[in-house]
Amino acid sequence: MTLEDIAAQIAQTNGGPFGPGLNPVPGEGDSHAQIMFIGEAPGFHEDKAGRPFVGVSGQLLRRTMSENGFPPETVFITNIVKFRPLENRDPQPFEIEFFKPFLDKQIEIIDPKIIVTVGRFSMYKFLGEGVSISKIHGVPRKVGKYYIFPMFHPAAALRAGEMMKEFVEDFKKLKEFVETLDQQVPPVVKVPPEKQMELI
Repeated sequence: MTLEDIAAQIAQTNGGPFGPGLNPVPGEGDSHAQIMFIGEAPGFHEDKAGRPFVGVSGQLLRRTMSENGFPPETVFITNIVKFRPLENRDPQPFEIEFFKPFLDKQIEIIDPKIIVTVGRFSMYKFLGEGVSISKIHGVPRKVGKYYIFPMFHPAAALRAGEMMKEFVEDFKKLKEFVETLDQQVPPVVKVPPEKQMELI
């Protein structure tokens, strides 16, 4: 199975729990990327383009990626849900669960070394709901075979000056981490199993 096959399967869901009339946003980038960026959900501009992170916050993400040596075409960018929640609301647990097999298969096919979680919902998938992004952002964790690097969502960075500074600083930390991957990584935060949405 290929990423193109996964994209076709996503399109065939006809929006899944979000209903018809929306464009699928399966993700894009290098199918052999060492780094995978996983956000929360497509927004208005992403739905129109069928591409992840192309709106105002997405432009910030892509620009900051490039400034730190991660051109978008060298990584893979996607979201935990593959269609836009109306009014840009947060994705619901059953919606996240619906698209989980597609995301898990994408991760399996790409097999990245590092997964950058962009925002709290994608972070919850790997680290559980018992952790706070404000406390652990910018700190890599080893979960299974992957290094998980939590990061604020660029939309949050655009809303607060201090958070913007931390967003930019976290990219610098990511660059340093990539350059020193052999360093010891802190253990994953322990959370109750029932609150974790573990990768199969």
